[in-house]
Amino acid sequence: MHEAELIRMAQSGDHDALVELLRSIETSVYRSAYYILGNEQDALDASQEVLIRIYRKLDTYQEKAKFSTWVQRIVSNVCMDKFRAKKETVSIDEHELIIPDRNNVEEEILLTGLSNDIQEAIGRLPKQYRMVVVLRYIEDLSYQEIAEALDLPLNTVKSYLFRARQQLQELLYDYQKGGIG
Repeated sequence: MHEAELIRMAQSGDHDALVELLRSIETSVYRSAYYILGNEQDALDASQEVLIRIYRKLDTYQEKAKFSTWVQRIVSNVCMDKFRAKKETVSIDEHELIIPDRNNVEEEILLTGLSNDIQEAIGRLPKQYRMVVVLRYIEDLSYQEIAEALDLPLNTVKSYLFRARQQLQELLYDYQKGGIG
């Protein structure tokens, strides 16, 4: 069943369609929240809150924007609320990267370390940069979709991404040199 059809059915009160729609987006919602907030518990809390908001506000969704953009806007708003509530940045916990069907242990260790370095570097970005990086490179949204999701001018999104890439490059260089820790 196509997403648009699921949305229409859910909006008209079909509980099964609503459940299927929410299940289809829950991984993406969690992934975005995790990369934005930086830890598993906050991401789980935010994901739950996002899914509840979608459930409550699905009748307000109009097909003017892509559904994924609408969802990411809710994710962004919930995460921003969590940032405001904490008044400080959240550190990223070390998490193992599970790589299925790999026989090369050295390669697995290298990829795990790289993943942790990237997560740590993203976690050190200012929250506005972190949000655009997650939406662009984790959720694969276009610049225009990011602008709509975050309610920012397109040029601001481009500027944030440019600055975020510069900062990530510096942070990852420092990790490689062993300068951060």
